[in-house]
Amino acid sequence: MRYQDLYDEMINGTARDSLPGWARGVLKAIGSGDSPVTAVRHPLGFLCLPLERTEEHGVCVHVWSGALPHAASTTSQIHCHSWDLVSHVLYGRVENVRADVSDTTSAVTHRIFEVVSETDGDHIRPTPRTVRCDWGTSEVFGPGQTYTLPAGVFHSSLIPGDGETATIALGRGRPGHSDLSLGAPDLPAHLISRYRCDARETSRIALHAAGHLV
Repeated sequence: MRYQDLYDEMINGTARDSLPGWARGVLKAIGSGDSPVTAVRHPLGFLCLPLERTEEHGVCVHVWSGALPHAASTTSQIHCHSWDLVSHVLYGRVENVRADVSDTTSAVTHRIFEVVSETDGDHIRPTPRTVRCDWGTSEVFGPGQTYTLPAGVFHSSLIPGDGETATIALGRGRPGHSDLSLGAPDLPAHLISRYRCDARETSRIALHAAGHLV
């Protein structure tokens, strides 16, 4: 299945029955080396297995696990996407906490940073905007559930419980939006090199996730 097929399954409410088996097959193919997919350690703390990428949309499997090596953010976990997200939880739980962000020059808690992904990594660039951030509404999603998040909404995705979670994430770009993150007000511009896993690490990640879908 490709982007549109997965999107239709999620939106039509049939993903709970169809996607775990499909995902297990995809993950086992990656784990055995029959797929060219290479895992990436994402700065937000999960492992990303990119399955499909075009100029308009993307399909990834995101894996969180305390048993697997992962990267750490240099700004914060609070961010917003330049694309609309539709995500289906394969196993585990995801807590999405929305953030109420208001521009201010007093009582500043964060600065807004633009995240520009290029071939050499993620360029983290401070913007002139300083803000106050307060936590807003929170929702928890479990296995078989699908959730959506429009572009431009600041939030943080937390993994409660034992930390073992995987999702199928669909993204469709929205013109006029940027990938943004909240960081310390005095944090300078910097570059984050996204670590691409080798074949052995990629196989380990894929088989680890597939093992939860038996």
